[in-house]
Amino acid sequence: MDGKIHYLNTDLDLIGPVDLTPLAEALSARGMFALDEPWQGDDGHWYRRFEISGDVDPDEPEQTIRVMLDAIEAVLAPEGDARAAELWRACTLREFNIGYDCGAEPWAFYQGLSNETLRRLAACGGTLRWTLYPDRE
Repeated sequence: MDGKIHYLNTDLDLIGPVDLTPLAEALSARGMFALDEPWQGDDGHWYRRFEISGDVDPDEPEQTIRVMLDAIEAVLAPEGDARAAELWRACTLREFNIGYDCGAEPWAFYQGLSNETLRRLAACGGTLRWTLYPDRE
């Protein structure tokens, strides 16, 4: 660790009542990729986690979340993938998890999301979470 605060990435975490593989395939076709295989928890729910493709390496979450929203909105569009859209709507969690490595510098660190991105995120039923990773040796 270099002791500096910086944005790492944004994960999209989904929890649904059934296997989300058709949704994962639809999102993957639109620039996202699944970080893991589908798995069913002890609670009976199905879990998936996504990021954007490695072709995009943004310094702030705004860019990442916009790419994710483009993919999600394409799935949800009337001409999108009806089965994937149904699975998206059935999810009980649609969480955009913004990750940062933390350190002692800079003294102040500012990043944000525009009202347009927040509007789009809310319109698709998404929620936000921040994960802050401590600076460790």
